[in-house]
Amino acid sequence: PFLRWGMSQDSGVTEQGSREVTDNLTAVLHPCLQVVNYAPFTLLPSAVPRALFEQAYAVQQDFNLLVDAISQNKEFLEKTLASTIKVDDFTARLFRIYMQVLEEGLAQTVFLGINRSDYMFDCGVDGTAALRQIEINTIAASFGGLTSRTADVHRLVLKVLGKTEEASRLLPNNPAKGLALGIAKAWELYGSQRAVVMFLVEDVQRNIFDQRCVEIELWNRNIRVVRKRFRDVFEQGSLDASRRLFIAEQTFGVFFFPPGVVAPLLPQNWEARLLLERSRAVKCPDIATQLAGTKKVQQELSRPGTLEKLLPGHPEASARIRATFAGLYSLDEGEEGDRIAATAIADPDRFVLKPQREGGGNNLYGEELKEVLEKIKDSPERTSYILMDKIKPQPALNYLLRAHSPLQMSECISELGIFGVYVRQGRELVLNQAAGHLLRTKAIEHADGGVAAGVAVLDTPYLV
Repeated sequence: PFLRWGMSQDSGVTEQGSREVTDNLTAVLHPCLQVVNYAPFTLLPSAVPRALFEQAYAVQQDFNLLVDAISQNKEFLEKTLASTIKVDDFTARLFRIYMQVLEEGLAQTVFLGINRSDYMFDCGVDGTAALRQIEINTIAASFGGLTSRTADVHRLVLKVLGKTEEASRLLPNNPAKGLALGIAKAWELYGSQRAVVMFLVEDVQRNIFDQRCVEIELWNRNIRVVRKRFRDVFEQGSLDASRRLFIAEQTFGVFFFPPGVVAPLLPQNWEARLLLERSRAVKCPDIATQLAGTKKVQQELSRPGTLEKLLPGHPEASARIRATFAGLYSLDEGEEGDRIAATAIADPDRFVLKPQREGGGNNLYGEELKEVLEKIKDSPERTSYILMDKIKPQPALNYLLRAHSPLQMSECISELGIFGVYVRQGRELVLNQAAGHLLRTKAIEHADGGVAAGVAVLDTPYLV
């Protein structure tokens, strides 16, 4: 009512503008009226080896190059995912859209990649920690917004404890600004001041305030943002002759899939995804980049010579990337897959079984890993998984603060993520940078699961 009253005055704002503002505020307030919890976090920042932290940052631009190279390599994606798409319906649907769009001819000329490479600190036999990549997320790279605020919380806690000097050592960190920079650059290169940025969302958003941090950064750059569902695209979206996408007479220059909006499972959602991919708008990620983030691709990259083929002329980058890899093994049908499956069944605590999904809560460990592998060891279904060496970090003590949970000291392990952003126009890479970091910490009794899964909490690295 206040908005409508304000718009009825001589404010110069149109009725359509009034409705847009009202709709956006309703989108903000609606989940708040249901339930709001603070994001879980550690009471204190956690120690992170400075050398490994700097190594993770130094290799991020290399990973950006690699993801972009994979997304442009049809032969590599086709060959690598050939066995997976036979048994994994979700990946197969993505791949069919990918092939259909290529056959039609790409209308998109500007490409935006936002990814997050995740690592743990593996303690060797001699106790020396090494950086080991867990995965690279090309669509589920969440918490760039909320982690931009976490360091301020920990600075305050340390000051309250009288640790002023320690508080001053916490690094500045603003991934939300870095992610918005990439989106803004892609929007600029799209070449239309009238074009709008769309955030593809779901009916219920559990992590809405994380997304809003990035959205606000874009509004501060005078870039209009709207939030739409796949259903809205399906019901209202259309392409003109030059394949610009319109909804209600608005044209869209960039489509951003916020973390959490991963699987358009309904038939109408797949139709909407196809429409988006056929458009000339910038998709983040486009479907080729999403396929580049599958676990099967990650496993294939560990084979000798693969990185060098994908990044010719960049031997140093290939070496830096390979230095972060843990052991990754194929479960494809054949002698090699049979041998690896038998080894994992015999000693399941050495490995992690990973399906083709991003985000926490999907991996299998220990007896559960053994049970699943025994069930599928002689089935083609096993090719929808990869096997990875289990990383064993050194635990540390901290307090994990969660809503409605008692506060107690826990033995914890941490996972470091580095955000990367790149923009390519045609064949020219016009932006390539690391965009900030994320530290998540969980109690050692939890084998798998991230913040959204209710297991890990947000943290801040204290470099040692």
